[in-house]
Amino acid sequence: MHIQFAELPVFDQDRAKAFYTRHFACKVAADEKMGHSGWRWIELKFPGAVTNMHFVRRADDTPGAEPVLVLVDDDVEATIAALKAGGVEIITEPQEAPWQPGRTVAEFRDSEGNRMVVGSQ
Repeated sequence: MHIQFAELPVFDQDRAKAFYTRHFACKVAADEKMGHSGWRWIELKFPGAVTNMHFVRRADDTPGAEPVLVLVDDDVEATIAALKAGGVEIITEPQEAPWQPGRTVAEFRDSEGNRMVVGSQ
């Protein structure tokens, strides 16, 4: 058993899709119209991941205060450096997780203002 997708609140689907395909090499698993509202069913697949990410509608583009998702990566420092070089807002630089010694974590904001964590295993 596995989780098929995790929901990520976004305001602008195209902007979010461009952010994740550019910065994380996500592939589009689905991009289909959902009725007449203009909203689409978009799922993105991270390289090597079983769980996809699905966009859900957020009412506005106000940045979130709490982390939305935790991404796991083997090289947090390199990921954060690449995000920074790409103009992404870094909230916290790589540091040891206070709740789990030996684990490195950092935080950034995605194109939709979501506060995201990237951490080592």
